[in-house]
Amino acid sequence: MHTAGPLGEYLRARRELIRPGDVGLPAHGRRRVPGLRREELALLAGISADYYLRLEQGRDRHPSTQVLDALARALRLDAAATTHLRRLGEQASTRRPARRPERVPVGIRQLVGSWTQTPALVHGRHLDVLFANPVATALAPIYAVGVNLLRAVFLDPVVPSLYPASEAVAANAVAGLRAQVGAEVDDPRLLELVEELSAGSERFRRLWARHDVVARAGGGVRVFRHPRVGELELRYEKLTIAGTTQSLVVYHAEPGSPSAHALARLARDAVGGAPGPAGSRQR
Repeated sequence: MHTAGPLGEYLRARRELIRPGDVGLPAHGRRRVPGLRREELALLAGISADYYLRLEQGRDRHPSTQVLDALARALRLDAAATTHLRRLGEQASTRRPARRPERVPVGIRQLVGSWTQTPALVHGRHLDVLFANPVATALAPIYAVGVNLLRAVFLDPVVPSLYPASEAVAANAVAGLRAQVGAEVDDPRLLELVEELSAGSERFRRLWARHDVVARAGGGVRVFRHPRVGELELRYEKLTIAGTTQSLVVYHAEPGSPSAHALARLARDAVGGAPGPAGSRQR
């Protein structure tokens, strides 16, 4: 008996999110399932319906790069999602070695710890905070060593009051986890986390089922509602730490803006009350 596997699950999830009209197909007629039919996606990708069925059902798990790229175009995937699809199609069939505990490189810890005005943290492949400086923890209590960001976003009742755009933060967190773990969706730590969050959050179950991914590195704007200094609009830069599955997240404000002044007050309080570099403990 075949199981769909990560590749088949991803193809089905993305197929069901596309409406026929989005890709120039007629939308009339009764449909038993949302989105595109298998035959329609196969036609758009230029492959046989039988071959596509085998891919989605997990009976063929080694498609060529050309087929994967054709499916990505038909599914209208962006660059990050296309890379994710390729990884799913190229995943090794052999058992992977056990992973070692994640440890933040010494140089990164020293660098982040030296930033007294700039909130910065490092998280691992499962979105566990591995290191954070005092101003990051002062900005958001969930930015503390040992906190799992995904668990906090979905299960911590304080988080919605911290992020005005908590829905977008939640969606981005789930898509970020998908990008972090790639094709290794059978990772025991991941399975445990997904099981816990699925049991505790309908919103997580819905977002996880979409199979969205975002690039590991990137940036954007995030708004914080801080109880002491008020609302801060900060840019963030998310950078991949070379040779690891870890990401460095750095926040900064527009120079001279109200958010910059608020962040400066927050930094003074954080550094003044901190006995030493935050996150100096290593998990």
